[in-house]
Amino acid sequence: MTRAPIALTSGEPAGIGPELAGPAWQALRGEVPFFWIGDPSHLDCAYEVITDPSQAAQCTDLPVLPHDFGSPRTPGSPQPAQAQAVIDVIARAVDLAQRGAASAVCTAPIHKKALQDGAGFAYPGHTEYLAALAGQSDVVMMLASSALRVVPVTIHIAFEDVPNALTPELLETTIRITRRDLQNRFGLTEPRIAVAGLNPHAGEGGKMGRQEIELISPVLDRLKNEGMQITGPHSADTMFHAAARTLYDVAICMYHDQALIPIKTLDFDHGVNVTLGLPFIRTSPDHGTAFDIAGKGLANSSSTIEALKLAWAMNKD
Repeated sequence: MTRAPIALTSGEPAGIGPELAGPAWQALRGEVPFFWIGDPSHLDCAYEVITDPSQAAQCTDLPVLPHDFGSPRTPGSPQPAQAQAVIDVIARAVDLAQRGAASAVCTAPIHKKALQDGAGFAYPGHTEYLAALAGQSDVVMMLASSALRVVPVTIHIAFEDVPNALTPELLETTIRITRRDLQNRFGLTEPRIAVAGLNPHAGEGGKMGRQEIELISPVLDRLKNEGMQITGPHSADTMFHAAARTLYDVAICMYHDQALIPIKTLDFDHGVNVTLGLPFIRTSPDHGTAFDIAGKGLANSSSTIEALKLAWAMNKD
């Protein structure tokens, strides 16, 4: 059976999201089928309007499932009136994926403050909103490239809140979801998992913090006893050089920047955000709205292209 195309959302129209769809279509046409959901007036490329995702395969130009935003795009300046449409496009893509009309969802960047100011958006980011739409309480954010895969256990919270948010239950759930999806979506029979400590030097035997001794190690010991290939807690400052990265398939990190700084340093243009634990595939380019370059013809579509390619590769149906 022919796989359904991927739904690519418009993202924040004042950012570079609408500028990424056309170059991605030119790069992937005939290789990765997808369609764009958004306001056609926001595009600066050739497109064809479709009424159903199944029509995307017959399109020569970018297939567009229209969604009226009610006003023109203003690069660099978010419009509060458009915030609800940005949110609705995401929900529409998820609905298509859950009904099988789309094989995956690839989301262009959103701007959380713009959505909060314009529509009272109640979620810290895409990941949490997608979990709510899917009715899933436990999802995991993974950043992936050919150089590295990383998973932050805590995500969009202030650094001062990390120690209290980091619990044995959250750590164990994150590791289990990561392992399961690496097996089911990425074809790794027994993923090798490396876990970072929270503190410098992984606590240095309790001299720089006791979370490694009292929280992280007991969870890892229990999972090792189940047969998981898991190591740690490691000192995060020695986990990401070239030789270290050959020893694991994914690095589990304790907080947002501990995970994202190394992957964005190693492969900024090709990193992909993947949400694990959802009943559908979701990827996203690993960058933001880039208001400073929006509308200037400077947007780099590499990460969007990689996100679409990975979403297609993850689909095993």
